[in-house]
Amino acid sequence: MEYISLFLDSLVTLSNAMAPYILFGLFFAGVLHELVPESLVTKHLGKENISSVIKATLFGIPLPVCSCGVIPLATSIKKSGASRGATLSFLISTPITGVDSILATYGMFGWVFTLYRVFSSMFIAMVAGVLTNIFDKEEEIVKPKFSLSPKKPMESSCCSSSSCCSSSGEKTNFSIKKALRYGFVTLLGDIAKPLFWGLIVGALISSFIPQNLSDILVEYSWLSYIIAIAIAVPMYVCATASLPIAAALMLSGVSAGAAFVFLSAGPATNTVTIGVVKKMLGKRSMVIYLSSIILGSVIFGLGLDYLFGSLNMNPKSLLHGSENMGIVSILSSMVLWGFVLYFLVKPYFKRA
Repeated sequence: MEYISLFLDSLVTLSNAMAPYILFGLFFAGVLHELVPESLVTKHLGKENISSVIKATLFGIPLPVCSCGVIPLATSIKKSGASRGATLSFLISTPITGVDSILATYGMFGWVFTLYRVFSSMFIAMVAGVLTNIFDKEEEIVKPKFSLSPKKPMESSCCSSSSCCSSSGEKTNFSIKKALRYGFVTLLGDIAKPLFWGLIVGALISSFIPQNLSDILVEYSWLSYIIAIAIAVPMYVCATASLPIAAALMLSGVSAGAAFVFLSAGPATNTVTIGVVKKMLGKRSMVIYLSSIILGSVIFGLGLDYLFGSLNMNPKSLLHGSENMGIVSILSSMVLWGFVLYFLVKPYFKRA
């Protein structure tokens, strides 16, 4: 009974800390989705140069797309003429960050950790894109000058999901209803299951991790980096759902740098995405993709411990601070859990 109470207490604490920032992030994500035309994403990414890589990275940073949604969107961008480097940059930067994840990161770890996470994801994505354009150039396709067939209107390549791309390039009027629907139905529906398990795993880690394991990870910090990479690369976890797991690891004695490695490599990689990258961009791009993420995450993780090791980025103090938010924190947590549980049980009601 004592263990159940400890687990529930940890789960409530994590939920209270994250819920207000996640809800506000989902709302902002919906507004952003309504304001930014989807055709803008595919318009500037075609050339194999640094400019297209930078644009793809900057496009991906704020976009409200989770790790499961970035695959069809990246496929659409590639089919629309984006270079391999730009596509790879977009694949890396988009799932690591996003307005909901950025706000939740700030709520859990503070502004230093948040800015460091955004900057590092930009840098890793840009390096991977530039290396891909240099070492994995696409063969130029020579288009015929004349065509015997009559001219037809050019059709835009688009994936089947309505959340990835639009069938029309026309700009529609802003709708708060559509913004709320995208943020709290489409986007939250995509991340509900991984967010649920992220909170559960985070609470389990913070409650039941053996103290001697924490001591070992503190004494041998390099071991925590290896463990973080080994778990993060094949694991399917979105940027927001990875936060409670990283917070629990830090509360158990893992350094901020090792937790950062998990937050950086986890959302950007998983077995599904690795297979898609290999099929869509080729084996060489896949190697660049994995190498850039793994090496970049470890280097920036070590840099975080070296540069900001003296700062208190332990989420424990932030979690205690979130308890003082009182009614706002509690109500936000209740609303978030209501949405999450609804999306979890919804498929079973459809079958009945």
